[in-house]
Amino acid sequence: MTDSKTLYLVAVVVFVGALSWLIRALPFLIFGGRGEPPKIVSYIGRVLSPAAIAVLVIYCYAGYVSERPPREHLGMLAEVVAGVATVALHWRWRVPMLSISVGTTLYMILVRLF
Repeated sequence: MTDSKTLYLVAVVVFVGALSWLIRALPFLIFGGRGEPPKIVSYIGRVLSPAAIAVLVIYCYAGYVSERPPREHLGMLAEVVAGVATVALHWRWRVPMLSISVGTTLYMILVRLF
């Protein structure tokens, strides 16, 4: 590699590392690391992740239904069964890796069978 390419790559790594550090330090800089964060921040942290997942699930299932003719909706059985299994496993044990792994594996098996 030439010296200019090496210098460029080093500069990119340093910049990305500094930016990553800044992003991680920003909450401590804003809230001062003292006590509890504001209630709105706690609320957003508690609600945003499940809301984003719900939107993704609805988007995926709605996209599947709208792109297929009505006679092919039976092919959605694999998605529905895997989705229900994932939710049931997560409600029972609250282990995301278990529910995601089993749901994905079940989906792949059902897609191959149907």
